[in-house]
Amino acid sequence: MLSRFDFPEGFVFGAATAAYQIEGSGFGGCGPCHWDTFAATPGNVVRAEDGSRACDHYHRWGNDLDLLRAANMDGYRFSTSWARVMPDGVTVNPEGMAFYDRLVDGMLERGLKPFQTLYHWEMPSALADKGGWTNRDTCHRFADFAGKITEVLGDRVASIATINEPWCVAWLSHFLGVHAPGLRDIRAASRAMHHILLAHGLAVERLRGMGQDNLGIVLNFDYCQPATDSAGDRRAAGVQDAIFNRWFIEGITKGTYPAEALEGLAPHMPENWQDDMAVIGQKLDWLGVNYYTRHIHADAPGTAWPATRDVAGPLDKTQMGWEIFPDGLHHFLTRMARDYVGDLPIFVTENGMANADVINGAEVTDQVRTDFLFAHLAATKRAIADGANVQGFFYWSLLDNYEWAEGYEKRFGLVHVDFDSLARVPKSSYHALARALARND
Repeated sequence: MLSRFDFPEGFVFGAATAAYQIEGSGFGGCGPCHWDTFAATPGNVVRAEDGSRACDHYHRWGNDLDLLRAANMDGYRFSTSWARVMPDGVTVNPEGMAFYDRLVDGMLERGLKPFQTLYHWEMPSALADKGGWTNRDTCHRFADFAGKITEVLGDRVASIATINEPWCVAWLSHFLGVHAPGLRDIRAASRAMHHILLAHGLAVERLRGMGQDNLGIVLNFDYCQPATDSAGDRRAAGVQDAIFNRWFIEGITKGTYPAEALEGLAPHMPENWQDDMAVIGQKLDWLGVNYYTRHIHADAPGTAWPATRDVAGPLDKTQMGWEIFPDGLHHFLTRMARDYVGDLPIFVTENGMANADVINGAEVTDQVRTDFLFAHLAATKRAIADGANVQGFFYWSLLDNYEWAEGYEKRFGLVHVDFDSLARVPKSSYHALARALARND
């Protein structure tokens, strides 16, 4: 089994979480966000569950950080809730800011490097009321938020990611309607696809002006494979690859959007969107890669653009129904290095699996997750050998948590959480990783 000694010196091993999924938005003066209302709308979320209590990390953060340290991890990827820091989207909540101040100090006291994400999907309701990511003004309010919180935390965090998974923020949420705000509207999706990158660029510009460095973005990637070698299926996979995998990285690194995606989105894009590409193309210091699975795409003639449909794949599936395909992680790490970022540092900022874990006494055995984790670590190691400058790997997630539209149904954690008592029990995968990361000193 792999250990930390199979990776370059200084490689960062850690776990990731997100504010709304673990903290408990009902505490500490946190304002409402669009996930609260999305969850309160029948049919959107399993059992209409929300993040008002979640894992109560707001009160239990010290113990949770101890779990990271006890697993011999080097870093912790966390997010800072916009709705907690600015409940109305513009006015600072001192109690919320103080929470993150304590949290970062707690990481440093335990020898953990703080990897901050500014936006992991909790749009303040006051801004959602004004159109959220369909409204260009939101991009400027985001830059204000980035500046305010960086004034407080910027001297102590190891890195800052502007946005987590813009595909989910824009496409999944405004075209497919699966996440908040739950729209299924190509005009709204086109605006969100562009504005989320403009918000990123404006935030980087603001933070650079403050002298902040080590700035990046976290993009999610999905291996797009044609169902057959037919021209139609290859077109379908190409369109989905353009929307999911190429749109955001090419906007940032090439100043363009892929033609296969613009074919459907161009008529609905904001006026003069091309004028924003210079701001969107702010220099990155690193790139975060989130990877979970592949999808197999087939042509769907006679349907509206993008005219594709998914085909079930033959590989083993996670609790989410996602195929386990570690080669896809190697593919994206090497593809990013080869085609887009060269020798820029890359971090695997999320990789993990949901599993229907069952607690037996005081133990949770999840060998399938251990196998999944180490297969993806092996894929990362191969990517490094093939020239990708990968400098860290963060498992998703430290804790079982609020899994968005899946409520508390799906468990991704290395640590089991009883959502009634909130008791934490490290799983066998946690212990396996802790052994692999031991320094033997």
